Amino acid sequence: MTSDPRYNQFLAAHPNYPSTSHIDALRQSDYARLDQANHVYLDYTGASLYSDSQVEKHLDLLRTNIFGNPHSANPTSLAMTSLVESTRQKTLAYFNAQDNYHLVFTQNASGALKLIGESFPFEPGSQFLATCDNHNSVNGIREYARKKGAQVTYSPLTSPDLRIDQNTLHQNLSTPKTKERLFAFPAQSNYSGVKHPLSLIKEAQQQGWRVLLDAAAYVPTNPLNLSEIDPDFVSISFYKMFGYPAGLGALLIKKSSLDILCRPWFAGGTVNFTTVQQQHHILSHGEAGFEDGTINYLGIPAIAIGLDHLTKIGIETIRTRIHCLTSHILTQLSQLRHDNHQPLVKLHGPATTDMRGGTITFNLYDPANQRLDYRRIEELAGQQNLSLRTGCFCNPGANESAEGLNDHDIRAGISLGAELNLPNFVKLMDANGTNKSAGAVRASLGVASNFADAQKLIDFIATFLNRQRHTLGEVTVEDDTCRVIRDSS
Repeated sequence: MTSDPRYNQFLAAHPNYPSTSHIDALRQSDYARLDQANHVYLDYTGASLYSDSQVEKHLDLLRTNIFGNPHSANPTSLAMTSLVESTRQKTLAYFNAQDNYHLVFTQNASGALKLIGESFPFEPGSQFLATCDNHNSVNGIREYARKKGAQVTYSPLTSPDLRIDQNTLHQNLSTPKTKERLFAFPAQSNYSGVKHPLSLIKEAQQQGWRVLLDAAAYVPTNPLNLSEIDPDFVSISFYKMFGYPAGLGALLIKKSSLDILCRPWFAGGTVNFTTVQQQHHILSHGEAGFEDGTINYLGIPAIAIGLDHLTKIGIETIRTRIHCLTSHILTQLSQLRHDNHQPLVKLHGPATTDMRGGTITFNLYDPANQRLDYRRIEELAGQQNLSLRTGCFCNPGANESAEGLNDHDIRAGISLGAELNLPNFVKLMDANGTNKSAGAVRASLGVASNFADAQKLIDFIATFLNRQRHTLGEVTVEDDTCRVIRDSS
């Protein structure tokens, strides 16, 4: 509950919101640190928040058992192996994938995508097709493809909604098949929140494509039923789903697609037999052939705890809450105008909740239509205990589409050589007078978000009404290479 009089107006506009009220009770019991610290966390696409109960249950498991490295037959190893495999089966069941998929535990979603890049049979005559809206860990697959002589193609987005240009994609998918080819797209954009049609999976497969679905930004707030759709490969990240454990993701591989993958090397834990004298090895079957070395065996049981946590809340309940809060934010931001009627906010992505999630990306403009520095916006938000994220979020294609960056702009940046990084590209665009940006502000909702969080964001953004760009002050963290130059997630 909230004492804000605007809450009743919000409820009138979103009558389904009260059905999610048990999340408010959960916030008090499991996420109490948010309100105790008077902190507004709106970076769930970067990482979800872990609950107190998840950490407590995992700690209790570790305190009351003796676990060892699973690659043995001693009692501690067998106990750990049993937990790892039961977690594997629980995860497969969560996605209704237990019959048709293998699940490989990886370090993160990027690790899952790297496995596909290095193992897919790219060769001259094969193709890698990706949408411009993709995380850099998908974009990186093109380097494997190009090195092996495959054709690399990007399919564009529409503006300003940043949805896939369906006509162009249909043309790209309909090219004749000569070799194995891979089509990659995200179920939900980590940049704009757009939910791309999952029907593209079947369309692509019917035309001879293998399909890689990046579901990392989708599954934290949406159900994914792999018995209804069947992409060949799916990447996910567990800390984005429920905050803890970090450092664990998964690659789901359709069983019928496993045999086309060819690993370029082997490691401890991935072989049934290897010999030095004959320089020969037999790769382990199924997921074991992809789990290099010792997996994060102590962290993996926390995945089962996290899945139970989401299941208890209800993924549909989470989705309903996110839908209501997103609608409120989009409506309110679109109404913010300076006294001269110029809009304060330029949204990057859909202005409604139709086929979109709770990731809201935007830039702010002063009354003279001069873009406000997104890095300074993040700094000022931090001073008010408001956690946002800024940059291009490891999705340069979506940002280039959103900001209208063209070949001339990109070539100008590349001409900087080794000096090219995100801050210097921002300076270049400013110096050229383009009013274009290399990044934006992103607010993203998640499992513990509530009306007060959404309203505090709106109220914070409203403080920039009628302010000139030069009145905001200078960016003070420009040389923070971890935060600014290594733009991430």
